[in-house]
Amino acid sequence: MKVVSTDKAPAAIGPYSQGIIAGDMLYASGQIPINPATGEVEAVGIRDQATQAIKNVGEILKAAGTDFDHVVKTTCFLADIADFAAFNAVYAEYFTSNPARSCVAVKDLPKGVLCEVEVTAYLK
Repeated sequence: MKVVSTDKAPAAIGPYSQGIIAGDMLYASGQIPINPATGEVEAVGIRDQATQAIKNVGEILKAAGTDFDHVVKTTCFLADIADFAAFNAVYAEYFTSNPARSCVAVKDLPKGVLCEVEVTAYLK
């Protein structure tokens, strides 16, 4: 196994890695809308937060040597299921290969954010 780490995505805020490569697969930890340059949540609203979270995922994919087209599964967490349609609009811009997905509403997310996205991807 190989640890994936990049300063272009937020540092882990707990005892975990940004991602792990095992064989020919990347297992990326969930990303929330933290600006990696400041370490703060700056985006307001579901669209901007989803964009930042997914951009963070993209940086981990890049650090692992893969991309959005090689994502096979996503798990998405929303603080409010009423944000589902707005979240989907942003999600569809990045995950154009339509990977398998679970999307659920949860009671709370770290730092009070509105969404979190994790991926499993095939290495290209």
